[in-house]
Amino acid sequence: MEVINALGRRKASVARVYLKAGGGNIIVNGKDYKEYFPIANMQFNLEDPLKLVEAEKTYDIQVNVRGGGFKGQAEAIRLGISRALVKISEDNKPPLKAKKYLTRDARVVERKKYGKPKARKSFQFSKR
Repeated sequence: MEVINALGRRKASVARVYLKAGGGNIIVNGKDYKEYFPIANMQFNLEDPLKLVEAEKTYDIQVNVRGGGFKGQAEAIRLGISRALVKISEDNKPPLKAKKYLTRDARVVERKKYGKPKARKSFQFSKR
């Protein structure tokens, strides 16, 4: 099996995922994913697409991720892994789609507007 690559994005994070046959190792930016994401629910984000299609110990995954914070990076990687699994087999699509792992979450930070301190916050209003 050749290397399958996919792209995942979330907020300001971009994850490039490379999937190949192997023993189930997940490497994120040169580190083990449990070292890179010490928080359990972020580790779950990376493991869950593989558990859904019952492929935990089937593929080695190499990830390069840039931008954003830890949560955005973890969700970008999840999308990338899910897309790569669908490229391997169309049979993987229904369970991943049911959990909404193939949906790109388009919510990003709203831009700051002029005359305001933040995007929507206003300065204190004085009637008199």
